[in-house]
Amino acid sequence: MRRSLADDSRDVGRTLFGEYHDRYFWLLHSFGWLSYGALFWISNYLAGGSSRYWVHIAFLSGTGWLLSIPLRYFYRRIWNNKAGTIVLLTTLACLLVGMVWQLARNFFYFAVLYPNKAPDAWSGYYGYVVAAVPILAAWSGLYFGIKYYRMLQLMNEKALKAANAAQQAQLRALRYQLNPHFLFNTLNAISTLVMVKENDTANRMVTGLADFLRYSLENDPIRRVPLEQEVRAMERYLAIEQVRFSDRLKVHWQVDEEAKAALVPSLILQPLIENAIKYGVAGQEQGGNIWISGKRFGSDLLLAIGDDGPGLGQGKSTSTGVGLANTRERLQTLYGEDFAFTLSSREPSGLTVNLRIPYQTEE
Repeated sequence: MRRSLADDSRDVGRTLFGEYHDRYFWLLHSFGWLSYGALFWISNYLAGGSSRYWVHIAFLSGTGWLLSIPLRYFYRRIWNNKAGTIVLLTTLACLLVGMVWQLARNFFYFAVLYPNKAPDAWSGYYGYVVAAVPILAAWSGLYFGIKYYRMLQLMNEKALKAANAAQQAQLRALRYQLNPHFLFNTLNAISTLVMVKENDTANRMVTGLADFLRYSLENDPIRRVPLEQEVRAMERYLAIEQVRFSDRLKVHWQVDEEAKAALVPSLILQPLIENAIKYGVAGQEQGGNIWISGKRFGSDLLLAIGDDGPGLGQGKSTSTGVGLANTRERLQTLYGEDFAFTLSSREPSGLTVNLRIPYQTEE
């Protein structure tokens, strides 16, 4: 079901006005008015004011704390209006509540603290009725500022989650693209073996294919695996290819012990080895060699897959199908710019695919 912008806005609103943020509001609200009263008292003390004035300050802070609460619930109601409407309604609300607050202050001052200074006429109680408006306007500005800041945080969190989900979906798609590509080649070879009555060989290939696919399905394409585990998976894969090519395929491993603990994207080597077999072994009557190496170099892990086939410019281009492009895209999705993927010629012939990724042993 598709979601609208209004649905997302309501979700953000429910999060902003949730139980946790209720507690957060009361904490900030009480601390703010307490600070206001403390600053007022310090100012009065430094100015040499009456010691009884603290009662007035306590009343002023307490009524401010109380009268600003309705503003909060009013601002919730107008939250989804246009900016101009919010500004207008906020100004009117501050004016109305500020007048009530100032009137209460005046009555308390003259009726309770200093009745001998009380004005003779009721009109005297209405002096400076808008003096409290700037304080409430500042309270409102802080309220909206904190809310908008929190809303931006929530929207950024949702955007990051969406980007992360998209990245994971992309990685899964890239990884799963390899299975049909590999399956086509292997099943085609099995079909050929069946046609020429080499059933035992075909059966070994089917068994090897089942083992390799089981490993592929059991490993999350998003997670990385130790290089040692990747090597074992490639040995299963190469066992299938050994059935196809017999002694025409010679594999040479050179993986350092320290490198085996490094984390690599699962099945990252498979398309590179398949590419080397396709161009370095299958196309040559006498077959060929494949060299697979891995070593740590400082803070990096260096991987290389080489063959002694025709090499670049001799039947093999720098864009040799889905395997290399897919691998490069997976690395870029996982590591951003912190990787290297290069092709280099071997002497006297052949091609080497070189990978450099960060050496990491923990996710």
